[in-house]
Amino acid sequence: MIIDTHCHIQFKGQDTDREKIITRCRERGVILNLVGTQKDTSERAVMLAKEHPDMYASIGTHPNHVFPTHIDEEESHFLSREEDFDTEFYEELYNRAPDKIIGVGECGLDLFHLPPDIPVETVLNKQKEIFRKHVAFAIKHTIPLVIHVRDAHEPMIELLKTISLPEQRGTIHCYTGNWEFAQEYLKLGFYLGFTGVITFPVKKTNPAQQESLWEVIRNMPEDRILVETDAPYLAPQKYRGEQCEPWMTEECVAKIAELRGKNPEEMEQIIFENTKRLFHKIQ
Repeated sequence: MIIDTHCHIQFKGQDTDREKIITRCRERGVILNLVGTQKDTSERAVMLAKEHPDMYASIGTHPNHVFPTHIDEEESHFLSREEDFDTEFYEELYNRAPDKIIGVGECGLDLFHLPPDIPVETVLNKQKEIFRKHVAFAIKHTIPLVIHVRDAHEPMIELLKTISLPEQRGTIHCYTGNWEFAQEYLKLGFYLGFTGVITFPVKKTNPAQQESLWEVIRNMPEDRILVETDAPYLAPQKYRGEQCEPWMTEECVAKIAELRGKNPEEMEQIIFENTKRLFHKIQ
């Protein structure tokens, strides 16, 4: 059995084919953690999780929503809506489904998408302030953090070393950093989540980037490995050009098994146990 520790099928863009996606996931026995990025997507995640026994939710504010920011990616184009982490709102939301809310986030630091008219230091300081609110929430409710880090590993590691962390720690979502940064997160007690990015081929223009990521997977302790899709984004190489769906985590498991010289079924069981250990509310 596989648990997709990070997906967004509650997003409005999935409204037309969500039921078909759910059916395909259920046929493969995939459990979902629906991750919110702001108030509305967090609430939708909780509502959907309450309707399905094989779904759970994480709630929080993505760093791209700290200030209005143009997001221009291969699979997504929009202007983010500014939001803080409204503790009162999230407390009320948590109290509506404490057994289904297994994490807090997607929260963290992002220095890749930046508003053009605001100093970087101002953006970073605000992101740190909001991240600390997530940490306090995680500690209060004994749930792990779901951390987004993009072009910000150094400030994130520095921040994590200076604050009180939840006992459960959390996961670094869509880890694509190097072994040096990975070791720092691991020392702090975090898990690393890997998406379909690990299945991409080496780029001729920058072969070191993918090789560095594979080095992390080969070297890290097997009891800290998680898999995720970030669906509907980041489809594995086998499905590039298609919409990513949570059941595609099977490609991530297969690649990790290949890199670590393991049987895929054995690797799947290890990762399943890792996920249940961190997200301890999953039944």
